Amino acid sequence: MAQARVKARTSRRESVSGERFAVFAECLLTGVWIAVACLGVVSYPAAFAAGARHLRRRTTHQGGGLGEFARDFRTALRGGWVVGLAGWAVAGAVWVDVLAVRAGLPGGPVVGAVGVVALIGAAVALLRAAAVWAPGTAWRTALADAGRRTVLDPAGSFLVVCGLAVVALSAVFVPPLAVPVLGAVAAAAVAVEERYRHR
Repeated sequence: MAQARVKARTSRRESVSGERFAVFAECLLTGVWIAVACLGVVSYPAAFAAGARHLRRRTTHQGGGLGEFARDFRTALRGGWVVGLAGWAVAGAVWVDVLAVRAGLPGGPVVGAVGVVALIGAAVALLRAAAVWAPGTAWRTALADAGRRTVLDPAGSFLVVCGLAVVALSAVFVPPLAVPVLGAVAAAAVAVEERYRHR
């Protein structure tokens, strides 16, 4: 009897470990899909939205696969390309701020710091919007709501920033690792949004 209980507990532990490993592997695979979908330059919001939706399906055991990812990506891309274009415009403005800092212009360091913080905030809001995106959701509404959550939930936003830092460090030290880690960033944004929803 005692052996049967120990065996059942061991089996449950192995099942939980197997499930966690499967989710981790799915995150890495999703990162590769996201990276490929981002090759369209302005398609990165749609890529993250499709990746986050895929991970939400997988963690709730609703199936999903590359076909559903591709369909979600095409749907998200309809309005998402404008968001992607705006993101590049923001990044360009921050680059001009950085050049002002390097040129030694008066007030340059303050303007540069504000620009970098604004860029990080915009990236976090974008990831949080992508994490809750669903077909039929307007990007403008999703971004406005995500911007509020970014400010009202600083702990969650900090976790997303940490995920972005992991991608940046991976790209610097082991460039090929940055590709699958994109899925982990999408998963972090999904987890942060779930945490916020349950609060």
